Amino acid sequence: MPSANLPVTITVLGSGTSVGVPTLGCRCAVCRSDDPRDKRLRPSVLVQYNGKNVLVDTTPDFRYQAIRAGLDRLDAVLFTHAHADHILGLDDIRPLNAFQGGPVPIYASPETLDVIRRCFCYAFDGKAKESSSPELTVHELDGRPFDLFGLTVLPVPVRHGSLTIYGYRFGLHAAYITDQSDIPEDSIAMLRGLDVLFLDALRHRPHPTHTTVERALQFVERIQPRRAFFTHICHDLGHAATEAALPGHVRLAYDMLTITAAGEAH
Repeated sequence: MPSANLPVTITVLGSGTSVGVPTLGCRCAVCRSDDPRDKRLRPSVLVQYNGKNVLVDTTPDFRYQAIRAGLDRLDAVLFTHAHADHILGLDDIRPLNAFQGGPVPIYASPETLDVIRRCFCYAFDGKAKESSSPELTVHELDGRPFDLFGLTVLPVPVRHGSLTIYGYRFGLHAAYITDQSDIPEDSIAMLRGLDVLFLDALRHRPHPTHTTVERALQFVERIQPRRAFFTHICHDLGHAATEAALPGHVRLAYDMLTITAAGEAH
């Protein structure tokens, strides 16, 4: 039977925006910063529990992110949505297919799966290959909670500009939401009672498809997690100065931060 109460460990593989930090061609203070927490790859997390490795999104940086995190097995991938910074690293699972001797399950909404099938058509066309291609088993999500390796996972619908995309709640303790511009009231209710909540907090200036730091703090106040971590951070925000202005239970995520829910950050 699936459980809601398993502890989970979350490693931030990337805490940056679609263009990363440093941003190509930019010479701003954050892009030139010596603080390693200001070096941000594209947004993704690795969720570990029950001896399983579950990835949220395959960014264009996935190969390097996986090497840096020592990832040598991938048991499933959950996709939030189909923008380039969240899917374009999918081809890089091929070596893991070979080492594991089989396909990797992927989970996403019908709309996201449609884009993945078009972008990686060679992985789905059923034709004989002269070289390797990603080996995948596809699971279409309909918004209902599902059992993933003994843990109940709940897709959480949020708004990303004009799109509805998914965040994910992992059992009782943790949820990962990125790229949200708004969180509907029904989804707010899905997120209450958490130990750890990750939320998009792009910058201070408004953006049509992302949340500002100030609005992210409003979501934290409404959801009331024990701890919150902001991610999908652009080069407008220096880590040290931004974090110094946040409440004590709210921190900026950074690449390779590891959180155990319910436990302590380290």
